[in-house]
Amino acid sequence: MNRHEALEIVKKQLTEHRYEHTIGVMETAIELARRYGEDEKKAELAAIFHDYAKFRPKEEMKQIILEQNMPKDLLSYHSELWHAPVGAYLVRTEVGIEDEEILNAIRYHTSGRAEMTLLDKIVYVADYIEPGRIFPRVDEVRELARKDLDQALIRALQNTIQFLLKKNQPIYPDTIYTYNALIINKKGE
Repeated sequence: MNRHEALEIVKKQLTEHRYEHTIGVMETAIELARRYGEDEKKAELAAIFHDYAKFRPKEEMKQIILEQNMPKDLLSYHSELWHAPVGAYLVRTEVGIEDEEILNAIRYHTSGRAEMTLLDKIVYVADYIEPGRIFPRVDEVRELARKDLDQALIRALQNTIQFLLKKNQPIYPDTIYTYNALIINKKGE
């Protein structure tokens, strides 16, 4: 599937604002893939489809989570997390992408996971730092992403965790596992 075909498919699923965000994530993911030696085509496709399910009704996402035996604990956390695993499922079933690396990068772009691949990290960070994002400390993460992808990911996770703590929101366990794995790995280097 080429870029034009993928963008045509995803555009129908998104608002104009979210489509512009997706273009920014795609361009950033390609740039990071080039910088860190990842397959640019996989980064491009994972970025294009990362928010495929973002605007699906909550009831539909909940039903898919239950029917597809996804972790039921997802339902105890903010529904903003749901579109990532549901999106991976729908990209496989509706779009026909079977590549597990691409699907996993979509699946974990909101929560992370302890054993993140390079592609997972690229999509997570690209989603966080794309040029349309404007919030406190994003420029610091952008700067880190030019030098050290893991440090950029750690800082993005720290910022996300701090944001959730300030809002008195629960933190999904995979996000904590991701942070811990990265910190432990850095200390072991």
